[in-house]
Amino acid sequence: MKKIITLFCLHFFLSVQAQEYSSSNIHSHNDYASTLPFYGAYSNESGVIEADVFLVNNELLVAHTSKEILAHNSLKSLYLEPLSAKLKTLGGKAYQSNKSLIVMIDVKSEADATLKLIVEQLKTFPEIISNKNIKIVISGNRPSIDKWTSYPDFIYFDGRFNETYSASELSRVAMISEDLHKITVWNGKGILTQADLEKMQQSIKKVHDQNKKVRFWATADNVNTWMTLMNLKVDFIATDNVFGLTQFIKNIKTTFYQNTEFHQAYVPKNVSAFAKKKPKNVILLIGDGMGLTQIYSGYTANKGQLNLFNIPTQGLSITKSLDSYITDSAAGATAMATGQKTNNRFISVDENQKPLELITQQLAKNNYKTAIISAGNITDATPAAFYAHQPERSFSEPIAADFINNPSDILIGGGLKEFKSRKDGKDLAKLLTETGFTFSDKFNTLDTIKNNRFVVLEDASVVSMKDGRGDFLAQSLLKATSTFAKTKNPFFIMLEGAQIDYGGHQNNLEYVVREMLDFDKVVGQAMEFVDKNPETLLIVTADHETGGLSLIGGSITDGYVHGSFSTNDHTAVPVPVFAYGPGAQNFMGVYQNTEIYTKIMEALFKK
Repeated sequence: MKKIITLFCLHFFLSVQAQEYSSSNIHSHNDYASTLPFYGAYSNESGVIEADVFLVNNELLVAHTSKEILAHNSLKSLYLEPLSAKLKTLGGKAYQSNKSLIVMIDVKSEADATLKLIVEQLKTFPEIISNKNIKIVISGNRPSIDKWTSYPDFIYFDGRFNETYSASELSRVAMISEDLHKITVWNGKGILTQADLEKMQQSIKKVHDQNKKVRFWATADNVNTWMTLMNLKVDFIATDNVFGLTQFIKNIKTTFYQNTEFHQAYVPKNVSAFAKKKPKNVILLIGDGMGLTQIYSGYTANKGQLNLFNIPTQGLSITKSLDSYITDSAAGATAMATGQKTNNRFISVDENQKPLELITQQLAKNNYKTAIISAGNITDATPAAFYAHQPERSFSEPIAADFINNPSDILIGGGLKEFKSRKDGKDLAKLLTETGFTFSDKFNTLDTIKNNRFVVLEDASVVSMKDGRGDFLAQSLLKATSTFAKTKNPFFIMLEGAQIDYGGHQNNLEYVVREMLDFDKVVGQAMEFVDKNPETLLIVTADHETGGLSLIGGSITDGYVHGSFSTNDHTAVPVPVFAYGPGAQNFMGVYQNTEIYTKIMEALFKK
């Protein structure tokens, strides 16, 4: 048990360390085999560019094996001349950013004769051998160690784990490398065994204790391998996919998140009390862009606790729109607000752009009070679909104007300019006030409003959690439920956690996780309300998943997550549906997103 705990804590610590890597840690392995030898690795500012060379007829030719040798692929033409040209263009800098560069020459033919010609050729490029930001490192077939100090000072060598060096010999060692398979049979999938991990750590520590950098060859070339080697503080990561590894390293800071604020998950109290009862009220919580991975990232970051996961009834919603395999928020929300599929970008109109009757309109006919809340712009697609009818989701001013004719009682979110600073000059705030609403552009006035019908819009209150939004959603839900509790009417509340989606579009894991955890707190608040008001049905779902998020690392014990995004847009994967309260059992199974509307209406009105 002690060893397991040690490994777990170490993995967390080193995952944080991995964020310090840059392209300088990239070793462009077999660079000459790439589509653009030298230039591909150079354009990504790789720390090491490797070329295998053979001595053939007094020429240094670049190839992996003797069978692949081509007369025009010389070390000089592929590497030395292009590097020389770059140095002249940049005034002596190896890279524009002033990073250093190692040119590794892996000798495949006889060591002494090949290295002799390498030295001769390099001397014809004084701008290379005199540059303090460039090292020439000899690997592969090397001269015997006792000869190293006899070579010019601009020649360095690639050491080995099992070699012992004098102080002068060690001064000529640029890095120390080894075949990974001499230490472990690990193939780059899964994790290292405890025994192999300890062997790796000991080998790496031995090199670092000599103030030298470490490289392994024969490593797998995938994300799991890159991350594992970074976690172990391996200095140079070998790859044949320089661009892919460069992007992975650049994105680490936005795909890794260590949580520092944790909340206790609410445990349902009245599960058995809902059997065979009908609901009177409905709370629909929509986590925009919230797929199962976003949910599990929140669970992981909150150290294995999540209100959502304490809801006993789950289903899956298929989100396809009428005209696309992948829905947008407009079509996704329309399906839930009207019970009908429509085209992407359409706001609660059918494929012929005819208005569809909204759940808010139908419930108003049955004396329901309704509230629409969003942690984003209230004219954005998801909240708009519950009060507006427009053929284009970007028609923000017409969308806002549609609220005038919608029977909803409460509107809370951002988007003030669409109501007060409109291009058409209309002041919707004034119109709403004239029809009995209280209108406020300050969220901090929420608790002072006595009217049962009100609109509160302030953009500064719907910034991200990272930027300090605070408990906007929790306060808004509390205000809506407490307001409706003063009436005898049943109610419907749609509340959107809008910015889980924003984080997915930005491919920013911290953004996603913090928004997910904020949304989950509101889920717990709603669950508690249901327990105290058992005539209320709670449904929690999403309109779609955003970002194609996958989790490639994390720790439930320590509350950190490492993710990878496959897109900056939506995906087609079904999204979870959670239900709690009377009628929750109807939400089990796999069904189209339109069924959420149907199941709500049946739960409320089916005899």
